[in-house]
Amino acid sequence: MATPDDVILTLNAGSSSLRFGLFCAGPKPETRLRGQIESIIPGHTPRWRIDPSPADAPPDLDGVDDPVTALGVLCGWLEARGDLQRVRAVGHRVVHGGDRAAPAPIDKLLLRELETLSPLAPLHQHQCLAAIRALRERLPDRLQVACFDTAFHHDLPPVARRLPIPDSAAGRSLRRYGFHGLSYASVRERLPRYAPDARKVIIAHLGSGSSLCALLDGRSVETSMGMTPLDGVPMATRSGSIDPGVLLWLLTHQGFDASSLGELLYRQSGLRGISGATGDMRTLLASADPGARAAVESFVYQTARTLAGLVVPLGGLDAVVFTGGIGEHAAAIRAGIIERCRWLGLTVDTAANAAHGPRISMKGATVSVWVIATDEEETIARETSRLLAKQSARSP
Repeated sequence: MATPDDVILTLNAGSSSLRFGLFCAGPKPETRLRGQIESIIPGHTPRWRIDPSPADAPPDLDGVDDPVTALGVLCGWLEARGDLQRVRAVGHRVVHGGDRAAPAPIDKLLLRELETLSPLAPLHQHQCLAAIRALRERLPDRLQVACFDTAFHHDLPPVARRLPIPDSAAGRSLRRYGFHGLSYASVRERLPRYAPDARKVIIAHLGSGSSLCALLDGRSVETSMGMTPLDGVPMATRSGSIDPGVLLWLLTHQGFDASSLGELLYRQSGLRGISGATGDMRTLLASADPGARAAVESFVYQTARTLAGLVVPLGGLDAVVFTGGIGEHAAAIRAGIIERCRWLGLTVDTAANAAHGPRISMKGATVSVWVIATDEEETIARETSRLLAKQSARSP
């Protein structure tokens, strides 16, 4: 059985960052330490962000240029602190879980299955699987759990899952999955504290990767991302939805192949492509450059357009929630989206919005609007604790 001294380590390995957390094991995990190593990009200087600030300074990150190397430095530091020895289980965010409906213990068979999904999430899947393999080598006797972003949407209605192409093209495995599920699960957990009677809810997870989800009685019924995290609204460097005819034109008339087209759509498009300079929303909002203004306007317009479309599967709207890095911190973006959706009953309290909520709609509004911080790490810790408890209960 788990004891109060047992610790859950959570890991979220991205393309240029490694987020981590240490939690006391249990049904309601308590945070001991959390943070991230960010800017893990060749030619850049990685840096730590840790909360609470530790008494013992973490080691230098000289030479760290990929998340797996960063993980080695993190583990060395946690071992020196005595934290790694207390870890009973490790929970990993895995972006694409295919048809899996719940977190799962990681073994070689699951790893092989998840590797086949890597082409559907090329910015994320390889990184998180590399982190899993590295931890399995370092902590071979500890339970490791995969928590899937796609699992939250596993029971999307058939009409929302279906792609408008024949099954004969590639079989029934081609379908819409949806992503950011750990974030949506976190917000769903918190929302009843603020809007306990809201049944028809749209959550906008807006960050370097962005998506929106329609929840009916807490269940995902539609979402803006589809088979891959490339779909939906324009993102920092990802294009979002685009006319497939454009892709055919680039392939047949502009000399693109699958590799160069993937580089364009995943890393050179979205806000970066429109602005011609950057996909960082903070930089864009602070700039007077016409390209920057065009990128911001496009993001606001496409997000509002998507939000309005998600009202259809809900048949109405009780609440809207903003979360994610942009959703939680960019008051101007929230105000722009709300202004375009005033006809849906959305309003904005300017002072509350500037203070980042939690409620940012006007008093008496028919649709309440909220800013609720997401906590994917806590969601991972909770699910990992649950599987650890099940494993402990089966042990003699």
